[in-house]
Amino acid sequence: MQNQQPQQQQQLQTLLASGQISGSLSFNNNNNSLLSKEDEEMSKSALSTFKAKEEEIEKKKLEVKEKVQAQLGRIEEETRRLAIIREELEALADPMKKEVSMVRKRIDTVNKELKPLGLTCQKKEREYKEAQEAFNEKHKEKVQLISRLMELVGESEKMRMKKLEELSKSIETIH
Repeated sequence: MQNQQPQQQQQLQTLLASGQISGSLSFNNNNNSLLSKEDEEMSKSALSTFKAKEEEIEKKKLEVKEKVQAQLGRIEEETRRLAIIREELEALADPMKKEVSMVRKRIDTVNKELKPLGLTCQKKEREYKEAQEAFNEKHKEKVQLISRLMELVGESEKMRMKKLEELSKSIETIH
């Protein structure tokens, strides 16, 4: 049992130092052993040392973080300035380059728009020609039918006139 007590104290100090347990100490009622005042002071000392180291680490961590943020801010500002300088250099290379580029892009856009419009035009022209041919065929058929109708009406009139004349002769002969 005496051998267990130093092991438990060593484990407690290790846990305190690693931060796995906090400064609140619990007593093991099963073994009915209490930490001596010396062990308790050593634990408190280790805990306060650990806390001081943690605070120092946090402080240094914040300092580094602030330095990094400051560097990032400067880098972003320099990046903006370099972008402005690059744009000015490009403008110096050819003052009309931007306009020329815009006109070329517009030409490309119009060309892309023209292609489907041209295809639509060709399709509509084919449809128009087909419709016109169909119209002409029907018109031609109508003209032929009208001609045939005129022939039939003319023949019918001739036949009726002939029949009327025959009837008229037959009536005259009856008189």
